[in-house]
Amino acid sequence: MKLLGATRNEGKQAEIRRVLEPAGIEVIFPDQAGLWESPSEDALELADTFEGNARRKSQHFARLSGLPAVADDSGLEVFALGGAPGVRSRRWAGATGSSQAVDAANNAELLRRLLGAPEARRRARYRCVLVYLPETDAVPRVFEGVAPGRILEAPRGDHGFGYDPLFLSDELGRTFGEATSAEKDAVSHRGQALRALVDALRSPVP
Repeated sequence: MKLLGATRNEGKQAEIRRVLEPAGIEVIFPDQAGLWESPSEDALELADTFEGNARRKSQHFARLSGLPAVADDSGLEVFALGGAPGVRSRRWAGATGSSQAVDAANNAELLRRLLGAPEARRRARYRCVLVYLPETDAVPRVFEGVAPGRILEAPRGDHGFGYDPLFLSDELGRTFGEATSAEKDAVSHRGQALRALVDALRSPVP
């Protein structure tokens, strides 16, 4: 089958391809479908929840493309910060520019907020909510994944994106920035949600 991945984030695109394509699912992304970025897309991520944002994105891109669409919204939740940055993970520091510049600013803000915090206050989790919309008027199907860990005092590793170099995975015993793609996909929040989607597509609702 063919579906549209409703994201322009290159890191997310790579992870989506790695999980879905081996399962026989052809994935294209907005630019490949001729859906060029527009300022109106900024309003798609103004909901208060991951699911709300993912629903808005899947509906928007399913309507424009005429294809089944899958959208994720995900982020880092630090318990001692009341779950922040949460749904604001991408926009937390208010930075603009390249993905690398935005990531660097967000990581610097996270380190600033947790400066001097003991290990017990560095507990965190990555959370992903995935919404699959087979057609614009269909009932969305929702999948979720959670990856527990803690935030380090300094980054480790050059892989991944976002907060990955600061996030020490409980399952891996190393940061997502140090992990290989296969290692990260096996335990990550997005990998879990995508595999749940694959399982659902193999066993469709009657």
